Amino acid sequence: MTDYETLRRQFTWRIPERFNLGVACSDAHPAHRPALIAIDRLGRPTTYTFGHLSRLSNRLANVLAGLGVVQGDRVGVVVPQSLAAGVAHLAIWKLGGVSLPLASLFGPDALAYRLADSGAKAVIVSPENVDKVAEAAPDLPRLVTGDHLEGMMDSASDRFQPVESSSQDPAYLIYTSGTTGPPKGALHAHRSLFGHLPGFECYYEFADVAPEGRTDLATLPSSRPGDRHDLIWTPADWAWIGGLMDVLVPSWYFGITVLTADHDFDPEWAADLMADHRVTLTFLPPTALKMMRAAGVTRASGLRLRAVFTGGEPLGEEMLAWGREGLGAPINEGYGQTEANLVVGNCSSVWPVRPGSMGRPLPGHDVQVQDEEGRRLIGEVGEICVAAPDPVIMLGYWNRPDATAEKFRDGWLLTGDLGMEDPDGYLWFVSRKDDVISSMGYRIGPGEIEDCLMGHPAVALCAVVGVPDDLRGQVPAAFVVLRPGMEPSDRLAAELQDHVRVRLAAHEVPRHVRFVDDLPRTTTGKIMRRALRAAWEEGISS
Repeated sequence: MTDYETLRRQFTWRIPERFNLGVACSDAHPAHRPALIAIDRLGRPTTYTFGHLSRLSNRLANVLAGLGVVQGDRVGVVVPQSLAAGVAHLAIWKLGGVSLPLASLFGPDALAYRLADSGAKAVIVSPENVDKVAEAAPDLPRLVTGDHLEGMMDSASDRFQPVESSSQDPAYLIYTSGTTGPPKGALHAHRSLFGHLPGFECYYEFADVAPEGRTDLATLPSSRPGDRHDLIWTPADWAWIGGLMDVLVPSWYFGITVLTADHDFDPEWAADLMADHRVTLTFLPPTALKMMRAAGVTRASGLRLRAVFTGGEPLGEEMLAWGREGLGAPINEGYGQTEANLVVGNCSSVWPVRPGSMGRPLPGHDVQVQDEEGRRLIGEVGEICVAAPDPVIMLGYWNRPDATAEKFRDGWLLTGDLGMEDPDGYLWFVSRKDDVISSMGYRIGPGEIEDCLMGHPAVALCAVVGVPDDLRGQVPAAFVVLRPGMEPSDRLAAELQDHVRVRLAAHEVPRHVRFVDDLPRTTTGKIMRRALRAAWEEGISS
């Protein structure tokens, strides 16, 4: 059994000088190997092989070249999770272009800003998103998936000579929501895939890599039984780095079959989907996990999960215990951000998981908590920092050299997240810098209070923010979504406050409890605490 220290000590980066994501995720595999199982709205599956991916991406690359797209050009992809979305990225990369994943949930204004700021040369769009894109960028060439694009691809050659890109060349551009100012585009190179591989292997408990896979490029335990065939699924949109680079791209690189389904997320449906298709690996954002727990999902429904990965918000002991019992598989938490993804996490088969901790720095990544002068902190709250260079770190913000410079200090990327490192090297997320609640001299992170509230049987979802208080400066306020059958009341609000008081501390008790039907989220599923603070202020002033 490999231990954590051995894993880190033996790991080395082996990144080729020439590397193209589009080729590595399609052409490099046997044509007959299953790459994607797509489930339509009626529940009917269609299997596509890597041969299909290779030919389709070649045809689309030829179509894009005919539009004048050349190496370095940005091409938007406004397509929900589907075969078309995956092929679009492969084709753009083969051409040497930069893919610009954009969520279908974006409205015209959000699309307009990102398409204009990136200087996109064209956009690949699904039929349901055409009107929004047309409003956002009326003069931008649009390739509409379905009959329109298929007709163009049918007349294009299925042979294409991919650009011999450097591993340092740009490959994709993903915009971050940020805390202030307009979104910034984080530009990543083809090399970023290799930066994701240690996390992918650890989170998914050393997935069943194809025999012709790439184990020489990631020195991790070769404990993959040859007769196991993993199938991976996530409800996360592939327009988010979590869906694209935590699931789709590493899976295809390793030759692992991906499942996609044309269906809005529903916890019971998700459980049935994973059971019916024998899914073994899944990335479920915290909100999805909490919804499944609230819905009473258990492994008795036929789940065959081997490993569950989650990230975005810390889970506590209650949720981790439910994962082991309810899902029948360990939940490995991970941490990263758009600028530097998958740098911290857990692998329950190699090192012990500490509930509430987001894990330890993964092989190949150096992560510390530092003070404002760059000194490492142990047992104290500071900013989480990632050492550069690192293949997973962005090349920089698109056309924002000043913002890029501000993101780094003395060779370290500043995440903008506050955390703490314990004496054993485990990292504990506290909050975003602007989410810290300062109350009577206490610095309170909302995560611990939220985890405590989630342990109450009446709570389905919750979020905690700091709100103004004349006496204390700020106090915690809890926005709570109740489980079905539970009714809001002053008595229940007091019960929740007592629950926190008993399990945490008096200064962490939410001074206000507001019951809501739902919580505002970003397109990636993260709770929008700024929106909750704004809603609080509006409620007070109205």
